[in-house]
Amino acid sequence: MIVKEGITPSMLPFDMSHIERDAKGILRYTNMSSSLIEMFENTVKAVPNREALVEVGGERVDYQTFWDRSTRVAGGLKAMGITPGDRVAINLINGNKWAYAFFGVLMAGGVVVPVNTRFSEKEVEYVVTDSGAKYTFTDNAPLPDGEPTVDRSRAQKDLAAIFYTSGTTGFPKGAMTTHENFLANLETVKRVMIRKEPGEFDMRNLISVPMFHVTGCNSQLLVAIFYQGTTIIMPAFEVQLFLKVTLEERVNVLTSVPAIYWLAMNQPNFKDFDMSKVLYLTYGGAPTAAEVVSKIMAAWPNARLGNGFGLTETASVSTFLPHEYCTERPETVGFTAPVIEVDLFEPDPDTGVGELLIRGQNVVDGYWNKPEQTADTFRNGWLHTGDLARCDELGYVQIVDRKKDMVNRGGENVYCVEVEAAVVQHPDVFEVAVIGVPDDMMGEKVGAVVVPQPGSNPDAQAIRDFTKTLIADFKAPQFITFREEPLPRNAGGKVLKPQLRDETKWGAQLR
Repeated sequence: MIVKEGITPSMLPFDMSHIERDAKGILRYTNMSSSLIEMFENTVKAVPNREALVEVGGERVDYQTFWDRSTRVAGGLKAMGITPGDRVAINLINGNKWAYAFFGVLMAGGVVVPVNTRFSEKEVEYVVTDSGAKYTFTDNAPLPDGEPTVDRSRAQKDLAAIFYTSGTTGFPKGAMTTHENFLANLETVKRVMIRKEPGEFDMRNLISVPMFHVTGCNSQLLVAIFYQGTTIIMPAFEVQLFLKVTLEERVNVLTSVPAIYWLAMNQPNFKDFDMSKVLYLTYGGAPTAAEVVSKIMAAWPNARLGNGFGLTETASVSTFLPHEYCTERPETVGFTAPVIEVDLFEPDPDTGVGELLIRGQNVVDGYWNKPEQTADTFRNGWLHTGDLARCDELGYVQIVDRKKDMVNRGGENVYCVEVEAAVVQHPDVFEVAVIGVPDDMMGEKVGAVVVPQPGSNPDAQAIRDFTKTLIADFKAPQFITFREEPLPRNAGGKVLKPQLRDETKWGAQLR
């Protein structure tokens, strides 16, 4: 629910049952398992012979095999001297081994440290050292193997994982994620997206995003286990394989960024793939024009769409825009999840824009080994997200920019996401990133890096003129440059704007 006068839980389109407010004022689900281990074991007991994991190009295993292999990994870790509370890093590509390692660590009582496989050696070394990991899973070494072991003493409040933020600047920070945080996200996904109970939906979920990220792990792998479903894992993304696997594996749940769906449906042979079995399609990470949403709906005709917004620090989903609202309010990230409350810090009296604050059961316990940054980011029970947002009287949350990504044009704040949402509506624009262009007089002017639609021949001045019909003149890009390759993104789908600033050469200023 949203902390805003006039907004009540009854106005939100989600199941709000079995929720209580604790002594600290935090909303909590009351119908969750005691730990991820119990959640996993409940599924194994219910459907031991159901297909659990399918590695594309690799092995298929059922739930009993998944459980047994994880317990042997736990036994191997225990034999190495891993004890409850010890950190263990997973530096593996997507695959079944990643899943065995994840639960093997938890079954040994340890704390999982997923490693971004796109990190440089220096960054990997930092994560392993900062977390104090006693062992690291790597692709060139076999999984630990030992006598089956399961530590069932873990509880909701116990630390389960440390996810290092895939930040765009500086070294990453480790978000301390508890069993409760994970479980709350599972319950949230059930209520905002699937809207069915485990056992009522035969989920076949395709993971094409990195498993080391909270989307791939928390909102895909763990959700499929929670739903007693099947997880199909792509070791690496390739668009034709994505389409082929979706068809051949009867995938009914897809999660990615809008650019991936756009790339897929613009393949010359897209019509050769029957997408009718996809029942749920979620996206996030970028502003998406209503026209694009409508085209995605047409390409996946039986799918319920949804736009999810979240952070590493919120264990994934914080807000969700359900199917019924996707074309009506595509500029927003929807409504707060049932146990989430939001507020705005120091909102501007004219624009209503302030820093988005979040509190709820899925907000992590702070940053590992970072007391000062924890104190700065987690204040008085609220997570200061660093995102600038508006919250309206109907309960919609609209992200307008990152605090650090704002363009300061002669003292006037221009929100990059707002400009991107306008530019992307031009029919010749595939995707866009807006950044500041240094200017001696104004300090900064607005620049846009545009990836054109396939086969188009866009005109920069025409795009600027089009944008001026949607937003104020001073916000429309005065500099526009084109690039053929997709925008550079981190593992969470966020555009790497510092890299764009370094790479981009600007031409003449537009009228």
